[in-house]
Amino acid sequence: MVTAALYDATVGHVRRADPPHAFVHKLYLWLTDLDSPPRLPWWLRPFASFDGRDHFEPGAAGDIRSKLDRWLAHRGVDLRGGPVTMLASARVLGYVFNPITVYWCHTPDGALECVVAEVHNTYGGRHAYLLRPDAAGESRAEKEFYVSPFQEMAGEYRMRLPRPDALLDLTVALYQGAKTPLLATLRGVRRPAGARSLARLVLGRPLQPQRVAALIRRHGVALWLRKAPVAGRTPQDSSGALHG
Repeated sequence: MVTAALYDATVGHVRRADPPHAFVHKLYLWLTDLDSPPRLPWWLRPFASFDGRDHFEPGAAGDIRSKLDRWLAHRGVDLRGGPVTMLASARVLGYVFNPITVYWCHTPDGALECVVAEVHNTYGGRHAYLLRPDAAGESRAEKEFYVSPFQEMAGEYRMRLPRPDALLDLTVALYQGAKTPLLATLRGVRRPAGARSLARLVLGRPLQPQRVAALIRRHGVALWLRKAPVAGRTPQDSSGALHG
């Protein structure tokens, strides 16, 4: 259904709660068919690989596709072998950190069955949301996962996650009553997934997963220094398991 592609992208976060905070950072992402991962020259493989250990249940055996299928089966969804397209960061020198991974899941005839948004936090926790986009391509899901110490658990996510084509344009907003304390956007331009394009991005944004994880912690420290209210974690929030 899809050949591998790269997206030269920017991620933006706007915190509207007190104290307000906003940032925009550059990154690059892969779009790939889970059944046909990209094949790269040997010298680039350390900078772009996908591993089942990095997604869904930690410690469970299997590649990403088999783990996704098991997760869906527990929720009554059977793709019957239909194609799945994944948007994610790849491992770089053995490390990856994906704040969000999106899977567009299809039936064998190519119809979109569902979308799965898998979220990771910096505490090692993982959670996936099963989404059923409406006619406008929008989905809603109750917040069920502790992402940031500076956001309350209450609320509802409203996500617009159209499958990328020439452009990448995703939005996730957290609603708490009439307020929208958080708005996140991910926008980018499609690039060919060839060795030259990847080498240019790897050199231009070296050690991207490590950098993303460090930037998240840096923004957290900035909010703490500004005395942002801290929401406590429960033991389940701290477990590192895939909830839900």
